[in-house]
Amino acid sequence: RIVVKPPDDSPFIAEDQVIAGNVILYGATGGELFLRGLVGERFCVRNSGALAVVEGIGDHGCEYMTAGRAVILGPTGRNFAAGMSGGVAFVYDPTDTFPSRVNHEMVQVEKSDSDDLDWLNGVIVRHRIETGSAVAERLLANWSDASSFFVKVIPVDFKRVMEAAEAARASGRDEVAAVMAVAHG
Repeated sequence: RIVVKPPDDSPFIAEDQVIAGNVILYGATGGELFLRGLVGERFCVRNSGALAVVEGIGDHGCEYMTAGRAVILGPTGRNFAAGMSGGVAFVYDPTDTFPSRVNHEMVQVEKSDSDDLDWLNGVIVRHRIETGSAVAERLLANWSDASSFFVKVIPVDFKRVMEAAEAARASGRDEVAAVMAVAHG
């Protein structure tokens, strides 16, 4: 687990500052990152298993991501999710401007469901505890309203595979066979 936050006596507001540069978690295969503040471009590129929580990112976030989860509690740059084939990203989007920043070639943007929001609440609580985030504090203080502004970015094919696996488990069928059937058309 990596926790990044400015010193308590910093003269700036973390959520308005780039705290870490470009290519944070490039190629990450596991672990967790809780970062209080903004990060540069190419955040979580080729993420294949890490959990990351940040308060805003530059261009090309979650590019070529194959697994893991990314949570962005603030603004994003353009070309989000280009080539994303797996994993899930959650973005707080109170201004409804995020969809225009997404590369929709392989992903869809949808509302977060109740299971997503339960998971997000727990992760944001952890982010607040780990970093002392004022952003997390504000979101949690008004969770009933704030939660409605989280969108989920998920690759279309990945979602089909996950749904087939879940349906097979629920009906007692072979999960691998169900996934293979969906993967082969």
